[in-house]
Formats: sequence, structure tokens, C-alpha cells
Amino acid sequence: MPTTVFDYKVRDSNGKLIKGKIESESIAAVGNKLRSMGYTPINIRPESKLDLRQDIMIPGINDRVNLKEVALMSRQLATMVTAGLTLIRALAIITDQLTSKILQSAITTVRRDLEQGVSFSRALEKHPKVFSPLYISMIKAGEVGGSLDTTLLRLATTIEKQVELRRKVKSAMTYPAMVVLIVIVVVLALMIFVVPTFKKIYTTLKGTLPLPTQIVITISNDLATYWLGVFIVTLIVATVLFKRWINTPSGRKKWDTFKIKVPVFGPLIHKIAITRGTGTLASLLASGVGIIEALEISADNSGNSLVADALRSSEDRVREGKGLAEALSTFPIIPNMVTQMIDTGEESGALDEMLNRVTKFYEDEIETTVASLSSLLEPLIIVFLGISVGFIVVSMYLPMFGYIALVQKNGANA
Repeated sequence: MPTTVFDYKVRDSNGKLIKGKIESESIAAVGNKLRSMGYTPINIRPESKLDLRQDIMIPGINDRVNLKEVALMSRQLATMVTAGLTLIRALAIITDQLTSKILQSAITTVRRDLEQGVSFSRALEKHPKVFSPLYISMIKAGEVGGSLDTTLLRLATTIEKQVELRRKVKSAMTYPAMVVLIVIVVVLALMIFVVPTFKKIYTTLKGTLPLPTQIVITISNDLATYWLGVFIVTLIVATVLFKRWINTPSGRKKWDTFKIKVPVFGPLIHKIAITRGTGTLASLLASGVGIIEALEISADNSGNSLVADALRSSEDRVREGKGLAEALSTFPIIPNMVTQMIDTGEESGALDEMLNRVTKFYEDEIETTVASLSSLLEPLIIVFLGISVGFIVVSMYLPMFGYIALVQKNGANA
């Protein structure tokens, strides 16, 4: 018999209003199923095919799920499961509390799949944009090991650490980005509004201008006419081409290599990649995920192709019976301290614990680096600002020295 998706509103035993969707043959069948789950049906109707109230989803802009909300949902779900609620009941309660439409829709579909007898991990796999391979693998391991509540708590902690790491990185990048933006605005203002004034003065005086002055005036003329538009279009095209280039394997590897070698930021980016790799690997191993699968997922989650290549390349050596520390020791991108800690963890049988210690160490290092980033960048920013603005100012005043010398010479001859 064909089935239909129905929207429903029910109240639980505590009187809480719950909304959701369910697939069944008829309204009567939906009502019976909801009553058997302990709910009191209030309204059941076929799902509307055209809902003008639905939010418009723009790919890449508002179709993403906030990791904080995924972490909060995981923690709440763990609490309810630990308290003895069934997974379906817990998901029904959580759905009504979610603010993200994407996450709410995904959880509704997951709950519907669970009602049809699909496993939790298999239901999550249908939503790759919402739940990462890390999330799904840990849930799968939790199901097999019978420790879903513990796994959900561990997932929440892991995601919260990832969110905090991203916050620290953004705060580290905000200050230099703002300074560079201000310098660009100041330089454009000088070139468009100030330099033309000097140009009028030098045009009336006539004579040959120094090369730096000619360069600045030429750029100013171009910016003041149509070249500003050309510059903006060129910048947009260059940005698009650059993004396409770094999405290629060779481009990504070259870009990641360059980032690690950048002064000040390079060591920070390296530490972040190591932290993400070891932290993910520790969480997966602690949840019971196999070492090969854990290495593959950790590579994808590291955020750096060099670290990812090291983790992936070590998979074959681990399959051959070699230790993880021995496999990673051949890659310069992996610090010696990391391989030594992993070696100790393998010998003591506490690899996940040692990986957590490595992750904690690098998290502290990142926090210290971010805290001192302003003092490290200040000299570089002052030099950049001085060169940018100073070149324009000196170029505009150079001709004046020549004219003053000429006037003095003519006065002496008179």
C-alpha cells in the first residue's frame, strides 16, 4: 500500500507540544502509531507540497548547520538516553527545540527512519551535509559497543573543542586583516583624492618628474578613471581562479606547504592541523572505531593536506603490522614529540589517552600563540603601513626638492 508523509502535532505525558512528520498509509494509522508511542494526537494532516512559509535555502550561505547546535543536540540527546528515554522519543523532544531549520529537518527524517527500523548511524548517513564522517563513525561504534550515551557526550565535547579552535583562529586573523583593510582604504583615498591635487601643481610648474612620482601619478590617474573597476573585476576573477586552484590536489598541497612556511602564522597553522588530527584520532579510538578507519577520518578532518597525506600513507604500514609511531616518524610534518607520545601510548596500551595529551599540549600552545599574536605582528604591521603610505608621500614631495633647488639656483644667478 502506498504511503504518505503526514505533519502531526501531539502532546506527551507531561503536556509538552511536539511537532513532527511521519510516513504512513493513512491518518488513522498515524494516530494509532502516535498513541502507541504514548502521545496524544492533536492535529494530523498530509504534508503540504507547497509551503510559502518555508525559508529559501541558498547553497553555501544559509544551508549550513552551526556546529555549536550539533554539539548541544548531542549533549541533550545523551542526557535523555542516559535517563532512560528511547532514542525516538528523545529525538522527538529535541526536534521542537532546534532553531536551525536544516538540522530540524534532518532530525525529523532520522526519527522517521528509526521508526521504520533503520539503525541510527545508517539514518545519519543520509545527511552528509549535517553529520560528518567523524560523527557517523563514532555513533556506529557506540551502537556496536552499547555505549551510545557515552559516545554522544564524547562527540559533543569533540565538536565543542573544534568550535573553540575555530574561534581562536578567527580571533587571531581578525586584527591583521582589519589593519590590512585600513591600509588599503588609506592608500586608495590618497591615490584618488590627494595625489590629483599634487598633479595639478606639478602640471603648472612643468618640468620632468622623478620616476617614483610618475609611477604614483599614473596609478592615481588609472584609479580615478576606469581602472578601479578593472581592478575590482580582476580581484574577483583572481579570487575565483585561486579557489579553483587550491581545490585541486597539487594546488592544495602547494598552498598548504606555503602556509606552514609563512612567518608567525606558519607555526600556528601547523599546530592547528596537528591538534585537529590527533584530537579526532583520539576521539575515534576511544569510541571503538578501528585504527584504519580512524586514520582516514582524521586525515579528512586535519584541514591540511600534508598532515592528511602523512595519516593516509601510514594506513598501509599499519596494515602491514607496523606501529603507528613508526609509520608516522618518516614524515617531517609530524613533530618528534607526537611520534614519541604515540609510541609510548602503543607500548602502554593507552593510545587514545596519549593522543588526548598531545592534543591538550598543542591546544595550550595555540592559546599562548594567539594571546601573543598582537605583539608578534605589531612590528610587521608598522613596517607594512610605513612602506605603503611613506612611498606615496615621499613620491609626492620629491619634485618639490628639485623645484626648491632650481629656484635657489636662479636666485643666486640673479
